[in-house]
Amino acid sequence: MRRFLIQLVLPTFFCLVPVAGAALVALAVPREAMRHYLERIRNSPIDWLILTLGAVLFVTQILLAWRALRWRGDNFDERPDTWLTHLAAAAEWFPLLGLIGTVAAILQTFSALGAPGLTPEQTSPRAIIHNYAPAITATGSGLFMALMNILPTWIVLIGRDLIRSLAGGPTPTRGAAR
Repeated sequence: MRRFLIQLVLPTFFCLVPVAGAALVALAVPREAMRHYLERIRNSPIDWLILTLGAVLFVTQILLAWRALRWRGDNFDERPDTWLTHLAAAAEWFPLLGLIGTVAAILQTFSALGAPGLTPEQTSPRAIIHNYAPAITATGSGLFMALMNILPTWIVLIGRDLIRSLAGGPTPTRGAAR
């Protein structure tokens, strides 16, 4: 039973933690804000780019994390470690992509406001919000994907410590080079 727990149950549990965390963050967003966000991203290529790349990166990291958490006799499968490190570093891209979308939407808003011959309807708060909304959604998409994509590597570190202690493996020396 202990072997089953160490080799299958705990790695699976730890890999589900980032998925549950992402779901909890999404559920914590107020319903009206989520509805507005989902309406706005329909026509936002930068949001789709961020969300697609983020989801692919997240799924890849979860699969690698599951392998990295598998106890193999006296230690873990360390082959995924390099990839997990690189992919976790890639999470830094998402806020930057969101920032590009933010700047583009702000420029679009100012451009629309500065066009000659505007009607009062085109300069109404509703029209300004319509042009500016992609700035907010791109920022939100970038931050959400960054958060999701730093969790798997962190979970591997925590999960390995717990699994190692249950398996009776050697405690790694803190700060030692690998």
